[in-house]
Amino acid sequence: MSDAKVDILLLGSGGREHALLAKLAESPRAGKLYVAPGNGGMNALAEPVELDIESPVDVANWAREHAVGLVVIGPEAPLVAGVADAVRSAGIPCFGPNGKAAQMEGSKKFAKQVMSRAGVPTAAYRTFTDEASCAEYVEREGAPIVIKADGLAAGKGVIVAKTTEEALEGVHECFSGAFGEAGTTVVVEETLEGPECSLLALTDGTTVVPLATAQDHKRALDGDRGPNTGGMGVYSPVPEHLVSAEELAAMVDIEKRVVAELASEGIIYSGCLYGGFMLTKDGPKVLEFNARFGDPETQVVLPRMKADLVDVFLACDSGTLSEDMVSWDDDWAVSVVLTSAGYPGSYEKGKVITGIERAEELPGVTVYHAGTALRDGELVTNGGRVLDVTAVAPTFEEARAQAYRACELIDFEGKTYRSDIGIRAIKQ
Repeated sequence: MSDAKVDILLLGSGGREHALLAKLAESPRAGKLYVAPGNGGMNALAEPVELDIESPVDVANWAREHAVGLVVIGPEAPLVAGVADAVRSAGIPCFGPNGKAAQMEGSKKFAKQVMSRAGVPTAAYRTFTDEASCAEYVEREGAPIVIKADGLAAGKGVIVAKTTEEALEGVHECFSGAFGEAGTTVVVEETLEGPECSLLALTDGTTVVPLATAQDHKRALDGDRGPNTGGMGVYSPVPEHLVSAEELAAMVDIEKRVVAELASEGIIYSGCLYGGFMLTKDGPKVLEFNARFGDPETQVVLPRMKADLVDVFLACDSGTLSEDMVSWDDDWAVSVVLTSAGYPGSYEKGKVITGIERAEELPGVTVYHAGTALRDGELVTNGGRVLDVTAVAPTFEEARAQAYRACELIDFEGKTYRSDIGIRAIKQ
């Protein structure tokens, strides 16, 4: 590996991107750091750039003009738009899959077809392009049943229906344009039972390096009640009584089979492949694949990772990734998401945030910014998920207690959070 400095452009503005930026900044190879658009916390580490991050031409041109040596794509929309293709065509290394490979997230139908050809266990499904036949099928199958908009719906567009009436409402919502283009094709799936687990893996299209396990908490309220959100908290690693060594090996094998299947079809998947799994009584089954790092999983996985992220991302791009480039410390990480009142529904922005510096004085605590902005020199809320309060400690109980201590030190009007993140790991 070279030790030359590399200027880096990171696309995105959430907690995931702040965690990626912080890890990239640790690398001795990190040169000048740019973010587009960034947020109130990222802009302290990197220079913010005004750029249409979903425009392949704009991103590639800007990166070439500024002699950037690595472009890192955080969110899914630029990946599906083909930004990685344009950046690589400009001769610039890029972390993130090309447009075809990103269809693993961009089209649930495409992902299901790849899984079928790879022999990967997933929920039985049917796809529909008209509301009448979809509704007829749902009425025949009955509930519980899962309705999914095929395309990108910003974390929405998945209805886990407990009644046929709910399912039919979900079908109508998709076809009525609630999720835009994403809902023109609808995937109807059987409901899988069991705990969920996320597994992120880095790949160069041939070698697959699994990252540490993490368990997200999707529901808005304590006790896994309330609507689904983008994630209210997460911890890593997942203890063996929740994910056995056999289940982990099966999940890794599934991700390797998907990457190999894509390669056999002429699609080189380079970047992060994120599998969402349901641990059923028949073994792990895939709920969905995402084409990028998870959010908030990244905020607990990267702090535990021992690796030079610049070298690793360049190796993913150049086809030279090896398993020995990544190792893990034995600490535990817990992250609690502080949200705006009303999230995931409507919420107000512009509330002044205080206490982050005090929180970060606690040992092992890092506060990643998600929905924040600087306004007249003040840090204010600028989204539903505002901050990811992450603590790393030698034991799970210490990490959890420290994360919640830090949450209490931070304040903004309407601050809400779940009080039971990770409690299932202790209970059992």
